[in-house]
Amino acid sequence: MDFAFGADDDAFRRDARAWLAAHQGGAQGRAWERELGSGGWIGIGWEDGGAYGGRRAGLTQQVVWAEEYARARAPARAGHIGENLLAPTLIAYGSEAQKQRYLPAIARGEEFWCQGYSEPGAGSDLAAVRTVAVRDGRTYRVTGQKIWTSLARDADWCFVLARTEEVPAGARRHHGLSFLLVPMDQPGRIDVRPIRQLTGTSEFNEVFFDGAVAEDVVGGEGNGWRVAMGLLALERGVSTLVQQIGFAEELREIVRVAVEAADGGGGEGGSGAGAGGAGDPVVRARLVRLWAELHTMRANALRTLGTSKTDLGAPSVAKLLWGGWHRRLGELAVQVRGAAATVGPYDWDEERPYELDPLQRLFLFSRADTIYGGSDEIQRNIIAERVLGLPRESG
Repeated sequence: MDFAFGADDDAFRRDARAWLAAHQGGAQGRAWERELGSGGWIGIGWEDGGAYGGRRAGLTQQVVWAEEYARARAPARAGHIGENLLAPTLIAYGSEAQKQRYLPAIARGEEFWCQGYSEPGAGSDLAAVRTVAVRDGRTYRVTGQKIWTSLARDADWCFVLARTEEVPAGARRHHGLSFLLVPMDQPGRIDVRPIRQLTGTSEFNEVFFDGAVAEDVVGGEGNGWRVAMGLLALERGVSTLVQQIGFAEELREIVRVAVEAADGGGGEGGSGAGAGGAGDPVVRARLVRLWAELHTMRANALRTLGTSKTDLGAPSVAKLLWGGWHRRLGELAVQVRGAAATVGPYDWDEERPYELDPLQRLFLFSRADTIYGGSDEIQRNIIAERVLGLPRESG
């Protein structure tokens, strides 16, 4: 594949505004999901998906659809958590009644989901979750706190990893966890609080559960760790290839700015090669290295497609590769602009008290790439234990 894009210099900025709108959620995201659902473009490649509203497609077809969607600069998906994470998990571990209840609504673009995994003190160390679910007749009462919950303000449902049984002495910490489906419309029992980040956006949230009611447990009570780990393996694969198209567009924009700086064009790149533009041999070397590494990541992603059940280290290797690469790209986005990178795109006033341009947002947001979705330390532990067979860390 050639990471090539149109010559429209405003495309990157338009894409950045679309990214911002999608990550803030809202009515536009919902309308677009319903539009996709009405055309049968949600649930492509779900195993047995045709029975629940999805569309049957082979792995190659899934890749083609996902890449063409990204290449067309279509809106960012607000329903991807339900479609790409929960739905395959339900197909693999859920009951027939659960599949019939939840999958068609996802395929129609009518119900949005968020993921209730991380907690304060239990982020990468997911087995340390303290959220509790107590059986109350046929339902459960969920109490606890989740954090870094993407799009929780607009979600209709949350799949929550909670402790339904205390850990007996000598047992492993993931004993007694369950995977519950919790409706978010429970005033007084669920409180969603946005987390304002360095970028000024708030796509992440804290979610507080105070006796929230959950009716469905996926995979059976006490089997939440197995279900949760199965879901995490789904976060890689085809989505990684799509992600790389966005990475390529960001790299193209940085190259444009670096060349402009080297030509003495000023603008975003500052003035001349002294701003860190393409006239600087160190910058040129970093640009070439990032370009080569991006193509290497694509080759690795293609090599490991569909191997998540046999290649236990593939998801962790992919996360390590793109997390570090994207973070270095953000750093280069600042370097090529020199001092100009410290100046915002607009004068601050009451209407625009804090706003960043796309490359500034790239730098700040990418600082977290090696942390969220499983930190680099955790990914290395997984590779060491599951692939290399090294002993587990003590404690």
